[in-house]
Amino acid sequence: MASGRNHDRATALWSLPWGLVVALVLGWQAGLIAAASFLIGGLWLSPDLDTRSLALRRWGALQWLWWPYRTLLPHRSFWSHGPVIGTLLRLLVLLGWAGLVIALLPGRSIAELPQALLQGIRRHPAPALALLLSLEASVWLHLLLDGDPWPSEWRGQHRR
Repeated sequence: MASGRNHDRATALWSLPWGLVVALVLGWQAGLIAAASFLIGGLWLSPDLDTRSLALRRWGALQWLWWPYRTLLPHRSFWSHGPVIGTLLRLLVLLGWAGLVIALLPGRSIAELPQALLQGIRRHPAPALALLLSLEASVWLHLLLDGDPWPSEWRGQHRR
């Protein structure tokens, strides 16, 4: 398993090449979004947010936002380190907090959040795809550096 610093170095190293590949396929704007999303995914939205990690410490005074995630999910489980599902859960945690903030604003409704997200995806499909794929790609880099991309629950099933 790689150290937090090794994960950070690899994330920084691969963000630009990843962005260039995405730029060739989806355009330069999507490529810039991809490179930035890859960095954000690896440095702030790491699967290791379920432990006292560098990624968690980067959140500074907002570390508490990840308390439910850290409390409910065992480390390297299907839910924290599973392909796609781990990224989805971390995004849902952030969306949940954003929804709470919106609900507390006068004259705002939490129903605005999903509508705004869907509208943004429809209007800007290439950047949205670049963002989501890049967040997930940074997770795959993390899992590969850990030496086994499968969550601990899957290990016995995939090594037969």
